[in-house]
Formats: sequence, structure tokens, C-alpha cells
Amino acid sequence: MAEILVLGAGLNGLVTAMLLAQDGHSVTILERDQAAPGDDAENVWQRWQRPGVNQFRQLHFMLPRWRALMQHELQAVLDQVIAFGGTRVNVFDELPPDLTGGRRDGDDRFDTVTARRPILEAAAAAVAQRTHGVSIRRGVTVTGLLTGRSLVGAAPHVTGVVVDGGAVLRAELVVDATGRRSPIAAMIESAGGRRPHEEREDSGFVYYARHFRSPDGSRPAALGTLLQHFDSLSILTLPCDNDTWGVGFITSARDKQLRGLRDTSAWQAALKLYPTAAHWGEAEPITDVQVIAGIEDRYHRFVVDGEPVVTGLVAVGDAWACTNPSLGRGASIGMLHACALRDLLRDVSPDQPEKLVRRFDEITESTVTPLYRMTLAFDRHRLNEIAADVTGQTYRTSDAGWAMTKALYAAALRDPDVLRGYASVMSMLSTPQEVLAAPGMAGKVLTLGANAPQYPTPGPNRAELLSAIVG
Repeated sequence: MAEILVLGAGLNGLVTAMLLAQDGHSVTILERDQAAPGDDAENVWQRWQRPGVNQFRQLHFMLPRWRALMQHELQAVLDQVIAFGGTRVNVFDELPPDLTGGRRDGDDRFDTVTARRPILEAAAAAVAQRTHGVSIRRGVTVTGLLTGRSLVGAAPHVTGVVVDGGAVLRAELVVDATGRRSPIAAMIESAGGRRPHEEREDSGFVYYARHFRSPDGSRPAALGTLLQHFDSLSILTLPCDNDTWGVGFITSARDKQLRGLRDTSAWQAALKLYPTAAHWGEAEPITDVQVIAGIEDRYHRFVVDGEPVVTGLVAVGDAWACTNPSLGRGASIGMLHACALRDLLRDVSPDQPEKLVRRFDEITESTVTPLYRMTLAFDRHRLNEIAADVTGQTYRTSDAGWAMTKALYAAALRDPDVLRGYASVMSMLSTPQEVLAAPGMAGKVLTLGANAPQYPTPGPNRAELLSAIVG
């Protein structure tokens, strides 16, 4: 059993620490932000400050894949989310019966438990705090890596970290879970190593979101899927905790004409134009319009040209790779990644540092990198489609995969079987290839969706949208 440092007390860091501690490791979590969450959901939402997380009060939704993993691995976290007011949701039960064909056997796989980000993190922190083998130290900033004798060429071998004030904390393994803003690549370079391979670009999206509270405990009826696509933008309508929900417009960062959505009146006027989403804005708002932009797609690899750039250190979740969060996959990918690390440490101990880094790279590339690539491909096509909308053109591409993605979305709104396949993909329960391989599914998708309108859900054209925003 190893002494392990986990950097970052976000959701992925907390989950990773708990999984490792359950296997007998001694885990210390180091978190830069000073404040602890507390145990009251409303205070957590109103008062808990996490300046290290720029999307802390933005929209969040936990996919059924995340719920299934948590139910198997960390049931106590789900229980704590519910104790803090989290919501049990089945994405099929939310939709109209004429769309779903009614409840079927197997639909319970679409069950999830969800909440706003601060409540989710507070719940995980509460469970981690009482998990044997886990210690959380807040207000500790890691300033550098402690290294020993290199074991693989010029790659630094990490034996701990240096924190603010110059103190040294030693460990047999350091796990970077510091998220989108991870400084580890620069720290490896400062320690004399090569930078990890990095792919980095602006995702190109901007979010304009608000949260609302129910006056009577009810929740708006879902008249369409949680993520709906329209001319020039997409809309998220997400159940949260404690009778709250979130609504967000997702636009291109280059679309200057839609920046008026920052204004509350313009935001509300625009939402009213969308019949399947307008009623989600007819309640008590608990936030003004919250904007998040400058979201980066980032991917790191710690084995470059066949050689590790560092040993004694691995990265999980968003610290390894992150994308535009509109598909809601970050927490599920992070949980899969954490489980992969836990399982690897059952076979390869930290006193085999080169083998550990190489094997974790192999496992990462085979299990979670394909999910990252699939998400990135979707985002790039969607951004190009929006760019075409802005200029009044129809997006054309030779990528047959995008054509099938569009057909699957359109056909899902017309057939209950396809809808379940589409929901399975969006819930990260199946890949598109697995869904389309089902007998008769590909043919049905092409028949119902190939010649469907570009945007099958009713909504305004661009001129109408711009008029509402300006007006």
C-alpha cells in the first residue's frame, strides 16, 4: 500500500482519493482554495467560493454512466448528494410518452442523480472527509515537484511536491487532479524534463446560463432532449437539486451578434422563442446571466516518442484532457479514469515507476482517449455548423460520421427505439457504433433521419433570434 498525494479537491480528485483509499492506500488531497464547503446546501450555493474553478456555478448534469459507476464504487457519495437535496432523474421519465412510447424494461439504465456543481462537490467532500485513509488539506498551493534520481533517461522521478513556504511533502505517487488549469506540464519542465505532449485550442464556444427555483416543488416538463440544437445555438435544460434547474444557451464565441445574451432581458426574450424550452424560464431566477468563455480543449500525454517524460506522477480527468462541457461527459470520463488508475495499482505498485507510467498511458489511450476524441469531433462539427448558420449557409462535410450523427438525432425525435439508442450514446452507456450495430437500427436511422430538416425541433430563424435580442 502506498503513500499517495492527490493534487486538487474537485470532484475527480475526491473520487480518485476515495477509490485509492478503499484499496488501502494512504491518500492526502492538497487543495489550493482555502474554504471548505460546509454541510448546508443553500450556504454551499450562496457562499462557498472556489476561485480555482471558473465553471463552479455554471450548468452541470451528471450522466447515467456516472451514476452507474458511483452506485457500484461509491454509493455513499450518491446517498450524500441526495441528502443535500440532489435529484433522482430518469431522462426517459422526463420526456412525453408520445416521444418515448412509454416506460419499458431496461429504461432504469437511464436513472441518474444530479445537482448543481457546488452541491455535488460538497457531497463528495463530506464523504471523503470521513473515508478512512483520506486526508484533505485546503489552502495549500503546490509550487513545484520534488524529484529524486532519474530512473528513465532524463525524465524526472517525482518523489513528492513543494508547497508554498517551501515545505516538502513526500509521496510514492503524485496524482494530478487539478483540472483544466493544471500547472503540471510547466512543473515537469521546470524539474528538467520534457513537457508532456499537449494538444490545446480554444473550444470556440461560450455559455450564457441562468438558474431558476420552483415556487411549488414542481419541475418543468421536458418537451425535448436535455441538449437541443437550433439555428445558430444550442440550449441546455437541466434538472438540479432542491427544486432548482439550469438553462443555458451555447453559442459560438465568434458570434458577436449573440453577445447580447449577456443581458437578462435579451436572454429571457430569446428563450421565449423556443417552444420546447421557453417554459423552463418561467420561474424565480436565482442567478443573473452567467457567462463562461475561453473554454479550452486540452489533451496531455506523458509518454512521448515511446518514452515517459516523468515517473512517479500521473494525471486523471480534466488534468489529463478536457473539452467543451456541453455534452456533460467530464465527470463520467474522470470516474472511468480514476477506476482505471485504482485497478492498475492493484497490479503495478508505485515502486515500479516506469512500468506504472507506461501501463497507465496504454490504459488511458485505450479506455478514455477515444471518448475524448469522439467528443472533440462532435464539437468541431457543431462549431462549423453554427458558423455556417451565421452566414446563412448550410454546413457541408464529407465526414459520413457527422451525417449519421445528425440523422440519429433527428430520427430519435420520431421513433422510440432510436430515441433509446440516442439516449444511450448521450448517457455514455454505449458508443454510436454499438447502437448502430443493433439489428435494423442503421436502416431505421437513415430512413427517418437522413432527409430530416437540419433542425427538426421548432425554433426561430436567425433573423427572429437577433430581433428578440436587440428588441
